Amino acid sequence: MTGMRLTVNGVDREIDVDPSTLLVHAIREQVGLTGTHVGCLTGDCGACTVVLDGRTAKSCSVLALSADGSAVETVESLADGDELHPVQRAFWDGFAFQCGFCLPGMLLTAKELLDSTPEPDDAQILAAINGNLCRCTGYNTIVSAVRQASGCARTCAKETPCQES
Repeated sequence: MTGMRLTVNGVDREIDVDPSTLLVHAIREQVGLTGTHVGCLTGDCGACTVVLDGRTAKSCSVLALSADGSAVETVESLADGDELHPVQRAFWDGFAFQCGFCLPGMLLTAKELLDSTPEPDDAQILAAINGNLCRCTGYNTIVSAVRQASGCARTCAKETPCQES
């Protein structure tokens, strides 16, 4: 076992991992945050998406030790207490998920897109979520939710619930 340090959702953590441990397993098993899902373990499905040092990454493709000293944000970082992030609210309001397995990766990917491109068109949304697989929704509701979150991010204050225009 090897000791390492991570800042996870703003909290400094010291954990011990086997050198072959994947970041997704370290987050779930060592840190105890289970919102990051284990899916394909090949980097294809996106269920394990986290934000690693400011960029989304598929944590099943990252050795935990290679993230030593890094900042990691998981889906648990989005909400502020009981207040949903605008992306979460849009997905909830638009029922942009069914089983929810893809949801953590979709939310973090959508947030990254909106942080860099506040008003994406549908082609940009589809390109951004391309690495996140969903077997339930057909993607239309997901694209609509990202569009809704985009409008919400522009027009709603954090204290004001998002409303349809």
